[in-house]
Amino acid sequence: MARERDLFANFERMRREMDELFSDAFDRRGLAATRRGGFLPAVDVFYEGDPPRAVVHAELAGIDPQEIGLEIRGRELVIAGHRRPTDAEGRVYQQLEIDFGPFWRAIPLGADVVADDAKATYRDGILRVELPLARSEPRSLSVPIEVPHDDDVAEGR
Repeated sequence: MARERDLFANFERMRREMDELFSDAFDRRGLAATRRGGFLPAVDVFYEGDPPRAVVHAELAGIDPQEIGLEIRGRELVIAGHRRPTDAEGRVYQQLEIDFGPFWRAIPLGADVVADDAKATYRDGILRVELPLARSEPRSLSVPIEVPHDDDVAEGR
């Protein structure tokens, strides 16, 4: 049974490494190279509340909140920072799976948000960012209907 768990742990690590590799290869901003040796934090994105808001949870356990930066770029939330390695002096590791180093993650949002009213909290290793959705003004617009005269139709207008 323990051997089976080791096998699945290796598959999970390989999946994370492949995700990072493909993220590096296809990063549209060209900044992926700065993340080499770092990691991609897991995120959840959902919408809730009245008034409605987008909520992003990022798994950032062990990171000093002073090492985390947030930026809103239109319909995208960018989370960047650095997880410092723990002091390993005197340790001999059997297994090392907690990633450290720099990270950069751009999270697409499915709606326009009010960046000035965003709030972020950090608790128990989870960063929670709340982004109020921009209210769209209901608009009604009357469209006039033109009726061509018989003379206009005959002349091709």
